[in-house]
Amino acid sequence: MRTHSTARPRRGTGRALRALATAATALALAATGALTVAPATAAPATSPTATAPAAAAPSGTQWLTGYWHNFDNGSVTMRLSEIPQAYNLVAIAFADNLAGTPGGITFNLASAELDGYTESQFTADVATIRSQGRKVVISVGGERGNVVVSNATEAKNFADTTYALMQEYGFDGVDIDLEHGINATYMASALRQLSAKAGPDLVITMAPQTIDYQATSMGYYQLTLAIKDILTIVNTQYYNSGSMMGCNQQVYSQGTVDFLTALSCIQLEMGLRPDQVGIGVPAVPRAAGGGYQPLANVVKAVDCLEVGTGCGTFRPATPYGKIGGVMTWSINWDKTNGYEVADVIGGRLASGPTDPTDPTDPTDPTDPTDPTDPGDCTAPSWSASAVYTGGNRVTYQGRTYEAKWWTTNENPSQSGQWGVWRDLGAC
Repeated sequence: MRTHSTARPRRGTGRALRALATAATALALAATGALTVAPATAAPATSPTATAPAAAAPSGTQWLTGYWHNFDNGSVTMRLSEIPQAYNLVAIAFADNLAGTPGGITFNLASAELDGYTESQFTADVATIRSQGRKVVISVGGERGNVVVSNATEAKNFADTTYALMQEYGFDGVDIDLEHGINATYMASALRQLSAKAGPDLVITMAPQTIDYQATSMGYYQLTLAIKDILTIVNTQYYNSGSMMGCNQQVYSQGTVDFLTALSCIQLEMGLRPDQVGIGVPAVPRAAGGGYQPLANVVKAVDCLEVGTGCGTFRPATPYGKIGGVMTWSINWDKTNGYEVADVIGGRLASGPTDPTDPTDPTDPTDPTDPTDPGDCTAPSWSASAVYTGGNRVTYQGRTYEAKWWTTNENPSQSGQWGVWRDLGAC
């Protein structure tokens, strides 16, 4: 078993002061006209990577991405086996630098902090999650972690060591969460080398900060376009930010629906497919230094971008259709709140846009029950051996239930408020 690094990276409230400086920088750029972002109806006039290959075909999957803590930060510690199935993309936070190998990474399971969780148990839990059709990636970076990839040797080391971790633990790919600067040229090289090793099923996610898309000269902006043909999803952290400029050249405050939609519009207009764009939010107020907002706002933002309903003052010129999903920091923090993110956001991604004519809002945290009338018992009977996905309906003991996400062998009557099955009422 590897020794555990005591200087492990994290993300959270420690970034609040840096966020204030970041917001001030963005506002200063906006005041001088230095920001170059896309309007709602057009991509940026110039692109640093205009020759990047076209994006691959969309997967059709909407991701609920959650970070899992490989450390104890005062929220809760938990094993991968406890993660609700609504999280279909799990990011392991975080990798460590591999000593003696510039640009290389390793993973040190914090068994002592995680109540004796062993590497064999961890690896088995990764395999179980993947057997359910969900994905697991190793996240690189965080608030305190930094892996420098700034030359060809470091790029090769990053690709080689990341691929080795994928083979050792069964990870599906990598999450780039570097928050201390990034070299777009060599990180793009590293990810392309990794893609060549892993093949077309490689999952590549990123979690930039809002400032990273405020100008085309930013490293993440350039990296995004450089790898858009192999990129799975970008989940920008719409928190710990302060005010930022949206794609329409207007400044918006964090913690609002407009902040989520007008800033997501930047990536939606810069050359990415809608399914490559996700919304990153904190699970609870304590999970971030600022920018938390009710989950009902997050649902409204997704609805606004996809179908043009639920918008604030910002409204896209044309709705984009299904976006990539939602990310939260973190699963551990979500557990402290009864997995509200898994239930509310997972349910929204499974069921589709909210019906604006429905007199009861199913995203209201005080009433998470979908009021849809199931009618007669026309759905097939529930089977313990069957596999169900989000939206599938079954009949059990005279009631109709609808699956919120992938499930098998979970009794509908025992699902409860936060479980996989939504009770639609008696037939």
